[in-house]
Amino acid sequence: MKKAFLLIFFLPIIAFAQKTTILKGTVKNKDKQPIEKVSIKFNNVGTTTDENGKYQIRIPYKEEITLVFSHLSYKTFSKKYTANSRNGVRLSVVLSSKTEELTEIVIKENKNAVQGLQKIDINIVKNVIGPNAGVENILMTLPGVSNNNELSTQYNVRGGNFDENLVYVNGIEVYRPFLIRSGQQEGLSFINSNMVQNINFSAGGFQAKYGDKLSSVLDITYRKPTETATSVDLSLLGASVTFETPLIDDKLTTISSFRYRDNSLFVNSKQVETNFRPTFIDFQTYLSYEASDKLKFNFLGNFSSNNYNYKPISRSTRFGTVADPLELNVYYSGEEQDNYLTMFGAFSIEYQVNDNLSLTGTVSRYNTQEEEHFDIAAQYNLGEVDANIGSESFGEVDFSEGIGSQLNHARNDLDALITNAQIKGKYKINRMQFDFGVKLQKEDIEDRIREWEVIDSLGFSIRPPNSISNNQPYQPFEGPITPYQNIRVDNEVQINRASGYVQFNQRLDWADNQVSYNIGIRAHNWTVKGNGITSKSQTIISPRAQFSIKPSWRKDMVFRTSLGMYSQPPSYRELRDSNGNINVDLKAQNSVHFVAGMDYSFDMWERPFKLTTEFYYKDLTNVNSYTIDNVRIRYRADNDATAYAHGLDIRLNGEFVPGSESWVSLGYLKTEENINNRGNIARPSDQRIKFGILFQDYVPNLPNLKAYLNLVYNSGVPGGSPSYADVYQYQSRLRDYKRADLGVSYVFTDANRQYKTGWLSNFKELSAGLELFNMFDIQNSITNTWVRDVYSKTQFGIPNFMTGRVLNFKVSMKL
Repeated sequence: MKKAFLLIFFLPIIAFAQKTTILKGTVKNKDKQPIEKVSIKFNNVGTTTDENGKYQIRIPYKEEITLVFSHLSYKTFSKKYTANSRNGVRLSVVLSSKTEELTEIVIKENKNAVQGLQKIDINIVKNVIGPNAGVENILMTLPGVSNNNELSTQYNVRGGNFDENLVYVNGIEVYRPFLIRSGQQEGLSFINSNMVQNINFSAGGFQAKYGDKLSSVLDITYRKPTETATSVDLSLLGASVTFETPLIDDKLTTISSFRYRDNSLFVNSKQVETNFRPTFIDFQTYLSYEASDKLKFNFLGNFSSNNYNYKPISRSTRFGTVADPLELNVYYSGEEQDNYLTMFGAFSIEYQVNDNLSLTGTVSRYNTQEEEHFDIAAQYNLGEVDANIGSESFGEVDFSEGIGSQLNHARNDLDALITNAQIKGKYKINRMQFDFGVKLQKEDIEDRIREWEVIDSLGFSIRPPNSISNNQPYQPFEGPITPYQNIRVDNEVQINRASGYVQFNQRLDWADNQVSYNIGIRAHNWTVKGNGITSKSQTIISPRAQFSIKPSWRKDMVFRTSLGMYSQPPSYRELRDSNGNINVDLKAQNSVHFVAGMDYSFDMWERPFKLTTEFYYKDLTNVNSYTIDNVRIRYRADNDATAYAHGLDIRLNGEFVPGSESWVSLGYLKTEENINNRGNIARPSDQRIKFGILFQDYVPNLPNLKAYLNLVYNSGVPGGSPSYADVYQYQSRLRDYKRADLGVSYVFTDANRQYKTGWLSNFKELSAGLELFNMFDIQNSITNTWVRDVYSKTQFGIPNFMTGRVLNFKVSMKL
């Protein structure tokens, strides 16, 4: 491990031996069906294909070898092969039966590196440990990606917020609910990791073919089944069942999954005593029908229901310093009942016009129906704790600085319907490719907000800021009692959008160097109608470009850079300010991205490693500043700020343990904003340092006993500010976020270890294990609760701590 850390910081003076590379591929028959248990050998080294016909073997680098593919039912095939890339090479073959001849050989290389995309192995996603295990959980181990709320699947990327990330599933953009204000309300992510085949992620500087957001792109592809199978996952946190099968001579494939989630185990470990049982369910299905070699039909559907019933009872939080400790005690009455019902359906047609041109047409509709109803009363006591060790009342509250109550009420209802249609195409000729697309979208949102808050301190109602003064008890006050916050708004908003892109890609050789570049441009036009007001039509243009070069050096290195303009036309959440009012003329936020990076592949300890570094700078204008409470974002709904973000991301991944991929990541970020020319202050997502380790291991003498460790350290972010407060006066930070999750599992059977007799013969895969979340029981805070001190007229930021140590038992099987 010490060598790995030294490598990150002293790369220029380290040279590594280049001996081997990884050869991957698929072996199929003439009917394009994968062949299992094909033997692949050279010299005395060998491996076999798995149930999907896939194999992986380590071969010498720049040394000719003879590969032999053999199977009892197929003709043996031999090929002389020389690996010329340290990024890994690919060789897929088609074997003929004993009475047929070999057909074709296909050699492919991974293009993700030169496009600035990180490809993530789905097998790592399935094994990674975390409260929200899945694709987003893996992203949070990467540099530049962070989230301090383990109950949420949302994430920040390089200084952006949750709303600035694009997510695609099979080329279709997906959405999340609008009203969610707490991670524990959120439930399940749209992305079902049990259905995923490929994962690509870009943290910035992405291509023009992707949409109009400011921060990142997550591009997911669901798989098409090759066999009939049922997968079941069971744990104390919930369950999932996934069924997949090919039908009609493999022309029709279907994969469907049902998930159930119960976060009670986590919520009951928090500092607030509750009667609480949140349940989340969803169902997804993906169908694909291959009508001919040129025509395919696909359908993706999703139904999700999140029921959140919350009855807080009490809370006790001790904070401050050792010399001056304080304690907040709160007693609650009332409850919160939330429901988020979402439905999504997308139908697409893929048509291969000829060998060069392919077209894809898609229509989709997303509907979310959200209810947020609560009446919660809280009586609080903020007191000084006796810190005198010799005192009889040591550790007890001996003086109350603030006594009061608070009543929160909401009857918020939202119904959003998003409909779109798009056509995308690719035209390939030689080593050039043209990408193009057009998309039309209509958004209808009906939003009813009834939300108020009454604050009482020592029997006197606290009036809103900037209201007429109240000098009680010294002077009588005869005005009406006014809520501290009071929002009563009905919004009906329609947004019509038209967008499109054109992109040119080319790969070429330049003086023995491999060069790849793409140049593209996006356009987006939109109009907003809301509450009887219509905005003027607005249009943004976003040119983008990427360039990469792989020098013909002995060291396997790729250098890449990207530059582009990125604009984010406002969504409904951005149009609505903290009082619920709509600004239909809000402009798009703009950002200029510059990214420069390098990938270096090498051998260390005779095993493959890869070092990725990226420097980035983002200049933002027309910024719509916001405050954040947990995962609830409240925008100012104006373009009153400018901002910037810059940083450095470093990631080293490889086989720290032979046969198991792990990685270490380090990120530095600084992001600030200037609101109304008052000077730069830290943005809510200004997380300066990010350090993560994802480590996989196994017992050498018992390789089926595996361990997984996920370590994360994030420096503290700004702690926010009270409602109506001036953010420039509240720039203190939350404590650093530190977390360690450990998992241990035993694999009874898998693709490499099958049983023909006994009870294990009923399973294609079976594993069981324990997961220990937050194993050091560290109290991490996600936000502050603001409590008034009646004497000093100041407000204390009381940290809201997240989940403690939790033990989970999990069983996974495939039938």
